[in-house]
Amino acid sequence: MACEPSNTPTQFQMKIRIPNSRRWLISISATLFVGSAFLAGCGGGGSSAGSITPPPPSYGGGLKPGDVAITVAHHVSLTTNYGTIVVGLDATHAPLSTANFLAYVSAGFYNNSLFHRVVPGFVIQGGGYTDQSGTYSAKPTTSTVALESRNGLSNTQYTIAMARASDPNSASSQFYFNLVNNASSLDYPSSDGAGYAVFGTVALTDAASIATVNAIAAVANGTNSQTGLANWPTRDVVISSAVKID
Repeated sequence: MACEPSNTPTQFQMKIRIPNSRRWLISISATLFVGSAFLAGCGGGGSSAGSITPPPPSYGGGLKPGDVAITVAHHVSLTTNYGTIVVGLDATHAPLSTANFLAYVSAGFYNNSLFHRVVPGFVIQGGGYTDQSGTYSAKPTTSTVALESRNGLSNTQYTIAMARASDPNSASSQFYFNLVNNASSLDYPSSDGAGYAVFGTVALTDAASIATVNAIAAVANGTNSQTGLANWPTRDVVISSAVKID
């Protein structure tokens, strides 16, 4: 019998169980997120006595989420039709995720992209879709990044992290902001043994940026008739520009 994961995700989509029996999706496609449960054992025959269990993947280090404080090295300004979000990026603890995000910023990839998922009390997600004269389409991505979920950073309120599919190393352009402290559900190891990589934050003293994040979180949403995706804003939330400040 073939060994396959249960609740197998479709291409660019994966699932996560969130407390209180809510299920949301976050992925590289657009549907909010996280981990399918995988079969614990497959194939014929058990392991022999004395067999060695390989160590888990490092996923960017051996730190526990929350072990370190975010160290901001760069800032990016996201201008939206709901206001501006200035986010600080941690190149010290999340060098790969930060470099990946900045590469997309430098290429102008996020200009005229959308926040396409809004789940109040959980996350807002963007960086993967665009509206071309009323037609929604996924933006073609150019790079992926290795998962850095064990870099010591945690999915606390107003942090930014990489969205991904079932492959832990599949994150590309899509990112999300945590609207609340999601450490218990999204930090390593999460429900799929991998977790999600935080790489920056909105400063808690930045009232204007926090107000913009909260305004986007309050946008009415539903299932988009074109994409079939739930939690899609009924009015476009557009990132008109993304600019590296320093």
